[in-house]
Amino acid sequence: MKIKSKIWIETEGGIIISEGRIQLLKLIESTGSLNKAAKEMNISYQKAWKLVDASNKAAKEPLIATQIGGNKGGGTVLTPYGKLLIDSFEKINKACWEFLDVELKKHSL
Repeated sequence: MKIKSKIWIETEGGIIISEGRIQLLKLIESTGSLNKAAKEMNISYQKAWKLVDASNKAAKEPLIATQIGGNKGGGTVLTPYGKLLIDSFEKINKACWEFLDVELKKHSL
């Protein structure tokens, strides 16, 4: 038996981060492109942009930075704050799952 839980971080301005947004940010980091990240998640570019834009607006600092064209082409990168948010979210999520596993064992459910 397992207890399931979903965590997200939000402010009065909306959701900053959730598991799906974490996945999107990690794909942006690995591909260097919001468009490629969206394709890997099987979502439209427009939906991916709306998710990232909403997170950027709700957070105290932007999570991504876009680079326009040029010789090497454009791209999207995570900001240091975006990387910190991913790391913090993953630590919180891991601690939550560990807590739930311990509680489940304690109560012999």
